[in-house]
Amino acid sequence: MPLSDDQPRTRTRLPVGEQSSPPSNHRQTRPLRALLAVLAVVTLLVVAIAVANRVTPGTSTGSDGSSADRAGSGAGAGPAPSGDQPVGTTVNGIPTGYPHTEPGAQSAATNYAVAIGSADMFRTDSRHGIVATITDPGALAGLQSRLDQGFGGDTATRYGLDAQGHAPKGLTFVSRTVPVGTKSTGYSEDDAKVEVWCTGLTGLAGERSVQPVTTNWFTLALSLHWTGSDWKLTDYTSRQGPAPVPADQQAATADEITGAVQQFGGFRFAR
Repeated sequence: MPLSDDQPRTRTRLPVGEQSSPPSNHRQTRPLRALLAVLAVVTLLVVAIAVANRVTPGTSTGSDGSSADRAGSGAGAGPAPSGDQPVGTTVNGIPTGYPHTEPGAQSAATNYAVAIGSADMFRTDSRHGIVATITDPGALAGLQSRLDQGFGGDTATRYGLDAQGHAPKGLTFVSRTVPVGTKSTGYSEDDAKVEVWCTGLTGLAGERSVQPVTTNWFTLALSLHWTGSDWKLTDYTSRQGPAPVPADQQAATADEITGAVQQFGGFRFAR
């Protein structure tokens, strides 16, 4: 029953521990807790991103852009790119003018490997032009004689070429070297030794070919000398492999191989 204005009123005070908190306190606590939860999530995301982007030990690069681990230790490790741009000059279609650095020597060795493995090496005139471009003058005579024996005569005949290194009419001779990787095995101010792991295509492409284009794997070991303006070849050796297990893949037709060789150009390589 409602009290009238003239009836006495009483007020009960509860102990401090039993008094209800003002509703406004609940409203203030909830936004604070939500803010703390958001901050915790953001902090966890930042930590996760930092861990994911951490540089793997053994593959970090130094201030000069070279690999900090030349030996390539650790799973999947290897020489890292230096970031240097490819050289801008060519002689006889071969890149020249490399930096006087270890990465520069690797770039020179890689491009020289491509030149040595090209179809032009089977023709006397173009072979002499290539060798003169990539070889140190002091080693030119000996290396020229060795390469003449290695690419002319019986070698050309074995691939179905004539004495001038030309393929029979209607067929395309294919010889292309594709570097897969390089490593430095010795370096000083004047001399460098570089190994280039390669895969190659060799054979005659065409409908009547008895020498179909095949692939092979090999490693070239090149010795280079700094001439004062560029890295030049003084010697090289070749060994088979390492070769991966061949894939179960349908071989292309003769026309497809011929078209691919004519349509797809090669690359210039730089460390």
